[in-house]
Amino acid sequence: MRTDSSSGTLPAREHLPAGNAGTPVLDVVIPVHNEEKDLQPCVLRLHEHLAHTFPYAFRITIADNASTDTTPQVARRLEADLPEVTSLRLEQKGRGRALRTVWSASDAPVLAYMDVDLSTDLNALLPLVAPLISGHSDLAIGSRLARSSRVVRGPKREFISRVYNLILRGSLQARFSDAQCGFKAIRRDVAQVLLPLVEDTGWFFDTEMLVLAERAGLRIHEVPVDWVDDPDSTVHIVKTATDDLKGVWRVGRALATGSLALDRLARPFGDDPRDREIQDVPRGLARQLLGFCVVGGLSTLFYLLLYSGFRTFSGSQTANALALLVSALANTAANRRLTFGVRGRGNVIKHQAQGLVVFGIGLALTSGSLVTLGAATNDPAHSTELAVLIAANLAATVLRFLLFRAWVFPDRRDGSPAGGFPAEGFPAAGPPTEGFPVGGSTVVAPHHPASRQATVPAGQPGPCGHQDRFQPTYTTTPFRAGEAADRPRGEPTMQMRPVRPHDQNSRNTR
Repeated sequence: MRTDSSSGTLPAREHLPAGNAGTPVLDVVIPVHNEEKDLQPCVLRLHEHLAHTFPYAFRITIADNASTDTTPQVARRLEADLPEVTSLRLEQKGRGRALRTVWSASDAPVLAYMDVDLSTDLNALLPLVAPLISGHSDLAIGSRLARSSRVVRGPKREFISRVYNLILRGSLQARFSDAQCGFKAIRRDVAQVLLPLVEDTGWFFDTEMLVLAERAGLRIHEVPVDWVDDPDSTVHIVKTATDDLKGVWRVGRALATGSLALDRLARPFGDDPRDREIQDVPRGLARQLLGFCVVGGLSTLFYLLLYSGFRTFSGSQTANALALLVSALANTAANRRLTFGVRGRGNVIKHQAQGLVVFGIGLALTSGSLVTLGAATNDPAHSTELAVLIAANLAATVLRFLLFRAWVFPDRRDGSPAGGFPAEGFPAAGPPTEGFPVGGSTVVAPHHPASRQATVPAGQPGPCGHQDRFQPTYTTTPFRAGEAADRPRGEPTMQMRPVRPHDQNSRNTR
């Protein structure tokens, strides 16, 4: 799995203003491979729909995936005839590769894609991108499995689609309803940070992107669609299903081992009401208390089972010490991940050592309670021992929570994750930024050799042609078109020069 990501903090989501004459608000990508018959009617129909119904400037990008027929010639002819249409040629196949390449290079603040067969009714396009333009959501997907969707397709594809989504729910705990409907959109600032984590370059690209976005806490908007199956589809169902299952296994393993650094994406926008500073209400306290209680209850049950097992061949003090040691290690690991949201392997040993210190207090309390019980009666019943131990553990629980929250996994308000260290692969975050960077300035991460920041002075026309209300300073990690999709994992991020159709085509007036 890719573990590199942008080191910049994403700005707060805002409503996107209408773009100026040079920068479209929406860039719709149509990935194609040997679609010489369907490409022209598809693009003409989409262009007509957008021109009559979409209130913002738009662009249609044809991404040719190594076609061997006349598809490239058709794409170039459409580009010459329509100012809002551009084409891009890739020498390797893969829908995910095409989307990554175009989305990484696009300067439009909202990026979308749809299949060339236009199986999805185009009336759903504006509802799809509206939540992204308004700043409500981060990604949007069309769903064929929503209750109000109207779908016409054969029983075989219906069965495969539903089984696949059930697999995603059972194995990856996915909550979105339709992973592979060819009708999706994403905000550009989100794509710049999320795409480097997505490894697949084929059909599983959609699923992997959605799973990572959902796990990172991004908001996914679903739109019920009207959808008619294309009987002439060239998708190989068996091969695609096999590749998807391999992708599910790979992503599930990466999430289970913590090899994906998703901390940077978790509520990065600074507009989550749970992140606000509210007087006398510690941030995240309610969720942490709930997680701590759940973990504590399971740990107590685990501890009692261990104690009962060790008590069969050892004394009460020895059994208590052994049971508490084993349960302490499990309790610290569970609280680290589930209660305080610390991912990755950084500082694991340190946290376990601190956890043992905290549980040393619990050992002192429980051992002291057993000593007191032994002094009160010579031969206490086993049930009495368990009751005394439960009471002692409850007394130590409050102190353990306070120490975990304040010492072991402190709440860092300077931008670093819980635990007092940056997420794996990232420097500590700076202050949150404002505004929405959609311009063409070349901006790279601070650790890149060509690092520089791009600022838009207050009162000057911003990238979308409006007067900026803020003076934002933003830092993102862009990619060079054609290389972002296939660069090695450990290779430094690459500088991007956004490709704008109006820079190369004098007839593009949008």
